[in-house]
Amino acid sequence: MSKVTTKLRTRSALDVSAEALDEISAQATKLVAEYFTNVAERDVLAPNHAGKTSARVNARLEADGVPLERLIEECQTIIDLSRHNGHPRFFGYVASPSTPIGAYGDLIASSLNANITCWRSGPAGTEIEKIVGRWLGSLIGYDDDAKGLLTSGGSMANLNALLIASRRKSGPEAARKGLWNSGPPLTVYASDEVHMSIAKAADILGFGRDHVRTVRTDERQRIDVVDLRARIETDLQQGFRPFCVVASAGTVNTGVVDPLNEVAVVAREFDLWFHVDGAYGAPGILDDGSKDLFKGLELADSVSLDPHKWLYVPVDAGCLLFRDEATAKAAFNTEDADYIKVHGLRDDETFAYWDYGVELSRRFRALKVWLTLRYYGVRRIAKAISEDIALAAYLGELVEDAEDFELLSPVELSICCFRYVPMHGDFDLDQLNATILAAVQKGGRAYVSNATVKGQFALRACITNFRTTKSDIDETLKVIREAAEQVVNSR
Repeated sequence: MSKVTTKLRTRSALDVSAEALDEISAQATKLVAEYFTNVAERDVLAPNHAGKTSARVNARLEADGVPLERLIEECQTIIDLSRHNGHPRFFGYVASPSTPIGAYGDLIASSLNANITCWRSGPAGTEIEKIVGRWLGSLIGYDDDAKGLLTSGGSMANLNALLIASRRKSGPEAARKGLWNSGPPLTVYASDEVHMSIAKAADILGFGRDHVRTVRTDERQRIDVVDLRARIETDLQQGFRPFCVVASAGTVNTGVVDPLNEVAVVAREFDLWFHVDGAYGAPGILDDGSKDLFKGLELADSVSLDPHKWLYVPVDAGCLLFRDEATAKAAFNTEDADYIKVHGLRDDETFAYWDYGVELSRRFRALKVWLTLRYYGVRRIAKAISEDIALAAYLGELVEDAEDFELLSPVELSICCFRYVPMHGDFDLDQLNATILAAVQKGGRAYVSNATVKGQFALRACITNFRTTKSDIDETLKVIREAAEQVVNSR
């Protein structure tokens, strides 16, 4: 008998018994259920410092397995030392809490462990993702037959969109020669309120951050269409190649929606790809009182949308939707590696997501989106979004009515930007509010973030949380006032 034959496996090294599997399921499910039940009773941000988690769990890789009980205890420690996006008074950044059905959807998808590269690799998952793409398009009024793909988030969706747009302008030879060797420099246009991922994508794609033309904004911080047209005309006169204009359907600083209809007209006039970054705000269209803000969204060539931002789906779940499937596919049309060539399948079975995006390995993101939309239904999700918007408006009203707060931007969707203004004393308001912010975050009772609004430091509350109630808004202002009084009195 050969040495190789004597080493062949006769039993699995990693399979567990039915009893062990039941115990893993029971303990993990209990941990998750207790978390969902008690998240509102926790501090939003646990007292923590760098290195505390590493010190509390075993950071040494052990040669032998660790008992389940110990692992569950250490998972509890990780939960206890986390920042809790699901807490009803977490208003930082744009991070909606996960619903239970979405979390268990992730468990099912991870158990299947399908790699959704193409139909051949993940036939069921590929078809579910196609369904989810159509649903998301119809949900935001974009296209009942939208095509697209799920991504890790808005940054990857925007990167894919700019690549598609640039290849449409520069042609297929850009894949071989590079963007800079296939004609005059490319330029893209976006407001000074656009998400940082647009400039980052320009850098990654090789036409550079300097070629993202920053268009000024109007008094409402929406992209100024007159300045947009002027900048395009100037670049054309100077020999540049404008190829894309990016509008925001809900900026991350203040939640403002650009005048999409007007931007669409300019894009069409100059034959530019019209991309809408709706990663945060696009689901706001489900609120009846906000629909008019989104007129023109249906004219976009592509739209980014993150279900994990305002559809209450677990991270990661971004999405890029596009209207012209052929143009999107042409951007990624390269010679395939031999091992991924498809043989012996019908045309509809040769579909591959690598033809439409950067990623090859792709997890089964669609299942948690599919389950969330089906379990709750559109009406309940729309109601939750409308309630988020109403709570932000309520916060804005409280701020406007208060003598010690100042509203820095109109509340358009679910973001409210304001600052504390002492009724007595002479303070640097930017520095004061930055100190107040740090105190509120460390206090653990509420969590707001910050933004710069017209050059001023703002306390920023973004409400994308189905657990938040009116009393949470009242409590958050109380927490900010108490922190502010302590800071002011200490000086």
